[in-house]
Amino acid sequence: MASVTNPQRPNRLLAFYAAFFVIFLYFPVFLIMIFSFNDGVYVSFPLTGVTLDWYVDLLNREPLKQAFWNSLKVASAACVLSTILAIPAAIALSRPRIFGKKALFGLVFLPLILPGLVLGIALLTLVTWLGLKLSLVTVTIGHVAICLPFAISVLLPRLEGGNLALTEASADLGEGPWWTFWRVTFPTIRLGILASLLATFSVSFDEFYMAFFLSGTDSTLPMYIWNQLRFPSELPPLLALATLVLVVSSVLVFISLRLARIGLPVRTGGIR
Repeated sequence: MASVTNPQRPNRLLAFYAAFFVIFLYFPVFLIMIFSFNDGVYVSFPLTGVTLDWYVDLLNREPLKQAFWNSLKVASAACVLSTILAIPAAIALSRPRIFGKKALFGLVFLPLILPGLVLGIALLTLVTWLGLKLSLVTVTIGHVAICLPFAISVLLPRLEGGNLALTEASADLGEGPWWTFWRVTFPTIRLGILASLLATFSVSFDEFYMAFFLSGTDSTLPMYIWNQLRFPSELPPLLALATLVLVVSSVLVFISLRLARIGLPVRTGGIR
């Protein structure tokens, strides 16, 4: 008699692979957090001591504060602009019948596939051709291009399925497109909009390539970190700064994922 595989039985090989993958992926990040509390300047085991001095030292750096505020302004503008642009794009892509839908999907999500180096050079070429001065404005433009696919991917699940039926019902009852959006579409996607703002803010705040090519003399936080890496004595404060950025970004992404899933139907079964 043939044996029947128990679907509830854990796959030890798969569990071992998953554990190895997580350790391989996050162990370097874990080392950053550990060495940010190291009392010594050099990164080595065992630790010479535990201290919070590197975190306190960050509060006394005026260039760091200016770079932080620059990143904050750019990320705030980029998350708002990318989310506003993503709403009509997501509405269009959620329609079941739209000409060239697959090609449009590929174009929209192309910035996620292109290497940051290539996209940065392309945008720098475009900005130079247009005669724009490199500044935080050009950095914001580059960040919007990067954040737009993330915003659309967060909003799309809330616009598919039931929302289309409600929109069509509103149109059949004589409601115009504008009021249909505010009374039907917006209430169903408002949590998605908030999730999109948080996710794109995190993406923009940490983005390096666009700042490297488009910032000019206005330094953002990633550019500040890059410039300070030339000095070995600056490594411990940078590890502390990287730990803070990592924690804040992780919290924002976690909240964004939780908000994006609220109210969505739970899928069961296999992948279709």
